[in-house]
Amino acid sequence: MKELKAVLFDLDGVVFDTEPQYTIFWGEQCRRYHPDHPGLEHKIKGSTLTQIFDRWFSGPLEAERTKVVQALEVFESQMRFEYIAGFEQMVKDLKRHGVKTAIVTSSNQSKMESVYRQRPEFADLFDAVLTSEDFARSKPHPDCYLQGARRFGAEPAECMVFEDSLNGLHAGRDAGMVVVGMATTLPAEQIASLSDVQLTDYQGVDYQKVSEIFVLFMKK
Repeated sequence: MKELKAVLFDLDGVVFDTEPQYTIFWGEQCRRYHPDHPGLEHKIKGSTLTQIFDRWFSGPLEAERTKVVQALEVFESQMRFEYIAGFEQMVKDLKRHGVKTAIVTSSNQSKMESVYRQRPEFADLFDAVLTSEDFARSKPHPDCYLQGARRFGAEPAECMVFEDSLNGLHAGRDAGMVVVGMATTLPAEQIASLSDVQLTDYQGVDYQKVSEIFVLFMKK
């Protein structure tokens, strides 16, 4: 029987309840650049910046990408980083039981500096933090999660992924890991086919519960 060696977490919508704030930011950008697509900020939820640019800021709007990136960096520097309910307690319990933990995010180092300033305890919760600068290909490619496993000398089948976006769920699934879908950005029914189990928060979730999920869905 495989042993759970590492749990790999996405950041936004998985560790921090930031998705409502991003909806506000992208709502402003979409109304400015795509007033003919009301509600577009909801349709692009879970998309990477590259995907948003490729789909919605190409052609004549490609020249606006720099402005959007600058606005996003200012916005992220002022964001509030509130843990999803129960997260801190759960991740500390995992570490107490010897399970390695890592952040695997498409966010960059600039964003992480904002996190560290607001949450100085954050770095101590994890054994590794992997950002966009660490990967040649971002989600939905599984490379980032496979790299997370290698960081701990673990096989993919010895790892569990917590994700909320379709891209991230695809990455975790294609990496061959047990996947927990967080229904914080998208409804549970929309992520069910790409995840082994769905949660809305971490209340009542501890090492024992995580281990039970792993054993139930572990890859052969």
